[in-house]
Order: sequence, then structure tokens, then C-alpha cells
Amino acid sequence: MSDSELLIDGPAIILVEPQLGENIGTAARAMANFGLRDLRVVNPRDGWPSESARRAASRADHVFDRIRLFGTVEEAVADLGYVAATTARPRELAKTVRGPASAAEMMRGRMMEGVRTGVLFGRERIGLTNEEISLADEIVTLPIDPQFASLNIAQAVLIVAYEWRRSGLESEEAGLRFTTPNDSRPATKEELIGLFEHLEGALDAVTFFRPVEKRPVVVHTLRAMLQKAQFTEKDIRTLRGVIAALENRPTRPRRRADGTETTSREADD
Repeated sequence: MSDSELLIDGPAIILVEPQLGENIGTAARAMANFGLRDLRVVNPRDGWPSESARRAASRADHVFDRIRLFGTVEEAVADLGYVAATTARPRELAKTVRGPASAAEMMRGRMMEGVRTGVLFGRERIGLTNEEISLADEIVTLPIDPQFASLNIAQAVLIVAYEWRRSGLESEEAGLRFTTPNDSRPATKEELIGLFEHLEGALDAVTFFRPVEKRPVVVHTLRAMLQKAQFTEKDIRTLRGVIAALENRPTRPRRRADGTETTSREADD
């Protein structure tokens, strides 16, 4: 298998003696969410195949149908060159301890060199034994609240799978499925000053600035507040349309930066 094919499958996820078929299925679903495909199961308590596991996989068939069963952890990791073992408890083992993001970067680096990698996840109640962890190169643990360190298997798989996918992106935002469109440019200072003056004139008309001698301070405060909003040109037009509507008066022409005239009520055009 080529390096690129290794990266497509991602690191193997190895569930050691899971008690519930549902946990196998939800782990497969979590893997599918973030592009992992190699799920290995060691000696599942309820046997195999498992209909409850398939139902819980929620149509992650491309992962579920490739599940491989093993009798021992040794057999499950035999073809791997780097293995990380997950645990929420400190162990008396001299191994490097990593967080999930660091472990993902380590595995991606190894797999780019052609090394197969995998992550061990233990039983629901007792996790992994020290003997099983001794088969791993390093330990992975999560920065969770020590007052409630118990984590569902699928939740732990989801976090590791997320960090794996994140490690292959330049930024978290680069992998987002969508962004909200912004078809309006940032407002110019001329447009912003026009908003200030329009609002202040409307407030003058209703004698908002009282006492009058405090007007400069209030105006400066309002301008500072509005400046923080980083309005777009469309925002400015919308707000001026709102002010004009509240003024309840005929629209008045105003000049755009390009020299053309428009009206305060064109905000929604």
C-alpha cells in the first residue's frame, strides 16, 4: 500500500473487547465523520456480526463493512509500526504522553513516511490493561475534567478522528463545509461619517442631546460605538434606511462616493 493510500485510510482504530455492539457502530460512525476507514475489533463480548452495531453505525457502511475481527491485541497491531494507547488514568509506564492533537500530528508524520499507525481504545468499564498499553509506543490522553474523566468509546474515537483530520488542514477553517457569503465591501470612512451625521441629525430633531452642552461627549461616544462594528457598505445603507424610516419624513438625496445620487430609503435595494 502506498503512502497516499495509507493516508486515505488513516490510522487504524482498535477497539479492545467492546461490551456493546452499539459502541462499535457509533465508533464506526465517528470515524466516517472524519475520514477514517480502518476499524479493528478485538474479541467483542456480544459476538459478531452484530445487528445492533450496524444500526448504530447509521449508514457508515464503507467503514462498517471493512471491520476486521481479531482474537488478541497482539494480532490486531501486528502490522503497525506505531501504536498509541488511550487511557484516562496515569500508569506506571515510562512512555511519552501526548494529547490528541499532538498524537495526530505524530501519526500523520509517520504515515507520510509509509509507517502504518493505530490507536488502541479499551473496554467500557476498565479500559486497557497495563500489559496492553505496554504494546503501544506512546500514550494518548485527553484534557478532560478530572472530576469526570469517564468518556464513552465513540466520544473518544470522535475526538481522535477529528484531530487526525485537523492535522491535515492548514487551518480549522480550511476544512469547513461552508461559509456565509459576504457580497458587500467594507464601508469607507466617507460612508461611515455620513451615517454618523445622519443619526446625529435625527437625534437633534427629537432633542435627544440634553443638556445641549453634553452633546459633544455623547456624539463621540456614539461614534466610537458604531466604529467598533466594522460595517459594510450594505450595513450603512440599511442603517440609514432605518433612521430615515424612524424620522418619518420624505427621503432626501445623498451622494455616493462614486458621485451618483441615491436616497436614504434605498437600503433594501
